[in-house]
Amino acid sequence: QVQVMETGGGVVLSGGSLRLSCTVSGLTTEDSAMGWFRQAPGKEREGVGCIAWGDEAKYYPDSVKGRFTVSRAHGTHTLDLQMNGLEPEDTAMYYCAAGEYFKACTWDPTNFIRWGQGTQVTVSS
Repeated sequence: QVQVMETGGGVVLSGGSLRLSCTVSGLTTEDSAMGWFRQAPGKEREGVGCIAWGDEAKYYPDSVKGRFTVSRAHGTHTLDLQMNGLEPEDTAMYYCAAGEYFKACTWDPTNFIRWGQGTQVTVSS
């Protein structure tokens, strides 16, 4: 049974940093694109980082590029999201997700088949 669990959310002041971690079991994460998404109240779920299987290429949307870094620790089935320079607009529930085996990174949430329950990030001004 596949399980995905995020940890590390919390409340931080504007300009601060947080590191989210995702632990996956029951899945060969190295053969899957792994992504971080977020969803704020009243808004659609959006991707904020994705690491590809194989070449480990990393992708970010313009909204977080240069501030967020996704990393994967091989052999531990974990995926981290380092977030620096946080702004109130980054406030959202953050989710970790695993794609189907051997599929490319994408910002379409429907292409990710396993999701965690999410962890809340709140940035106060």
